Amino acid sequence: MTTKTASSPGNATAPGDPASKKRTRQFAHKAFQICVIGHLYIGWRLLPDLPIGTTGMVAAGLFLVFTNLLVPYGTMARRFVEEPKMVDRLVWVGGLTMGWFSSLLILTIIRDLVLFVPSVAAWRADSAVTVIAITFAVTVIGFVNARRTAKVRWVNIAINKLPEPLKGFTIVQVTDIHVGSTIKGDYVQGIVNRVNSLNADLIAITGDVVDNTVEALKQHTAPLGKLRAHHGSYIVTGNHEYYSGAEEWIAEFRRLGLQPLLNDHIVIDHNGAQLTIAGINDYSAISRDPAETSAELHGSDPVKALNGSPEKAPKILLAHQPRSATAAAEAGFDLQLSGHTHGGQFWPWNLFIRMYQPYTAGLHRLGKLWIYISRGTGYWGPPKRFGAPSEITLIRLWPARTPRQGHRHGRTGRSG
Repeated sequence: MTTKTASSPGNATAPGDPASKKRTRQFAHKAFQICVIGHLYIGWRLLPDLPIGTTGMVAAGLFLVFTNLLVPYGTMARRFVEEPKMVDRLVWVGGLTMGWFSSLLILTIIRDLVLFVPSVAAWRADSAVTVIAITFAVTVIGFVNARRTAKVRWVNIAINKLPEPLKGFTIVQVTDIHVGSTIKGDYVQGIVNRVNSLNADLIAITGDVVDNTVEALKQHTAPLGKLRAHHGSYIVTGNHEYYSGAEEWIAEFRRLGLQPLLNDHIVIDHNGAQLTIAGINDYSAISRDPAETSAELHGSDPVKALNGSPEKAPKILLAHQPRSATAAAEAGFDLQLSGHTHGGQFWPWNLFIRMYQPYTAGLHRLGKLWIYISRGTGYWGPPKRFGAPSEITLIRLWPARTPRQGHRHGRTGRSG
């Protein structure tokens, strides 16, 4: 196996710098405004129909006021609170509240639409109680789904002109773990154990591994250093690495034995056949100020990532966001592995992903390029997954004699 070396990292903008704090405050203010509107709507449309009496109404109203504060500020507590354990507690409460509030708001809106039907309009009290019950059930089920170790999803992808020695080559994709206040070392260790049990040829980590600084999380990301594959483990940046001190994390990933691919590639020799594995910086790096990042972390460039690669070797791109696919197809890649979307994480947000990403989850085709988007191996924000299960993806490469055959072999399954 041969590798291309990257330049040494420089000094990036730290997550606590003034510009970062300003962006956080702006986001918090917008989130607070949205929460206020949502909570007012619930208080206006749902609470009056609940059979809870005047005392219950007052208590429910105060509870909505309390949760309205918890959602934006609890989830971003580390920006406002210094004591780590208190931050973790606030993030836990804020995340659970965010998940509960999201489902309650959507179900309240759906209930209002249903009540327009004359035959069910009389069921106002029963429907209000039903909304509360469904919200509770979805939150509990979503919590259990989020906290268990992701199951393995098998994906067979047929690559045109794949050399025979690469038939059955396996890549395990892990993405969007989001190690932070609610995802700690034991959760990461569970992922590592399951990945290692697959005995893969290569491990690809497609970004958003962390949600805090190296100093705060290095003991919890340490299990990643135990990942094992025949040809090693490779990683690319996601947008959350940039929020958490990308330069420092790149150095830490290298220390753990993971090889970052920063608009660069490696060439693997497998049983006498070559395979190019390239990686690009997160799509958001396109718009970042060059002064904020070193040269190797600035910009996202699939063409640069392929410079000097063997012309006839199959080309696989690790890119955090699906919207890198157009540039990847133009650059001549055969397969792109991405994450970022979480598959929406929980219903109904999976329905809105297409507003800012070309694909939500699963296997897709763009010209000659296959794109696989993982739903993520962890979660972000609410510890909740409903209708969008987390996954550890085991990808098998197969030769395709014709494009039609390639589509037949683009299949998925689950185990574990």
